[in-house]
Amino acid sequence: MSKANWEAVKIGFAYVGVIVGAGFSTGQEVLTFFTNYGMYSYLAIIISGLMLTFFGRQTVKLGYGLEAENHESTIQYLFGEKFGKLIDYLLVFFLYGLSTIMVAGSGSAAHESFGIPVWLGSLLMVIAIIITLLLDFNKIVGALGMVTPFLIIVVTTIAVYYFFKGSIPFNEVQSHINVDKQPFKVPFLPESALWWWSGLNYGGLAFASGFSILAAIGGDASKMKVAGRGATIGGITLLVLLAMVNSGLLSELDQINNSAIPTLILGKAIHPFIGIALSVIMLMVIYNTIAGLMYSFIARFSEPYSTKYKLMLFSLMALSYVLSFVGFSKLVQTAYPLLGYVGLVLCIGIALKYFKRKNRGNDHIV
Repeated sequence: MSKANWEAVKIGFAYVGVIVGAGFSTGQEVLTFFTNYGMYSYLAIIISGLMLTFFGRQTVKLGYGLEAENHESTIQYLFGEKFGKLIDYLLVFFLYGLSTIMVAGSGSAAHESFGIPVWLGSLLMVIAIIITLLLDFNKIVGALGMVTPFLIIVVTTIAVYYFFKGSIPFNEVQSHINVDKQPFKVPFLPESALWWWSGLNYGGLAFASGFSILAAIGGDASKMKVAGRGATIGGITLLVLLAMVNSGLLSELDQINNSAIPTLILGKAIHPFIGIALSVIMLMVIYNTIAGLMYSFIARFSEPYSTKYKLMLFSLMALSYVLSFVGFSKLVQTAYPLLGYVGLVLCIGIALKYFKRKNRGNDHIV
């Protein structure tokens, strides 16, 4: 594989590594946003996957063109100074909030999977993140992408197994969905009518989570084409992973609809080893998400690897550790939908800039 192609693959895997957080690996995000729309869930997944592919590609190109080290310059380019500041501060607030939620989640995941005390699981995760974010940026990108191949293997195993062994045939799926669990519905509309909005909202949520690190990855890339190709690889990989996880969940919908960790139930039913492997992967993707979000947050307010950067890293990770004991996870119910709307605003800004430049015959950045 050529150096350029390897760089593109590394960028693609890093993109997947940041987007695929604890909610995705447990199956809870897929179950919430897609599965209970039945066969319409695949159409919603196509919407989300195409959004992540297109807007991810445009963001790394934008980061490359602006030589971005964080998302500030990209947001100002898209929205101007005044409105851009509002979007900027909303985004960094959610970045740090989600990082803290993930620190809390790492303690719970370690305890449920391996019996490690919650306080120790969170502490070990904090130490791992600090060590990672003291590395140079290329090593951070490599660390973010290292879990992706293992995730693909386990998710593919679960999806293929339940494609043949699932208890619910695909032609009966629609009769097993629970409309009460659909995140978006309107009383006077038919059930599942807002599957398309669920796809858009999840696309916005996932894109907002990765926007900042994508801008920085683009700014560090060797060529714009390489960066764009890498984000395209990442977006298509995410689309396929979403579809595979959804297939497995649909095939056992009655069994997993009330589960907090549906993929773990499916994995353990195949073989205990699959359950253990998935538990390890869940901790790794939590690590990936915290590293990507925390780097984006700190790099926004400091020069990477400067004294200020290191002080912020140590102090903010310590604060996240303390906050993880205060029931901070309640923020998830509010933070996730709101971050989805922030992501949609980012998508609109990129789309408007893209078509504006296309009309002028200028596609130098986006």
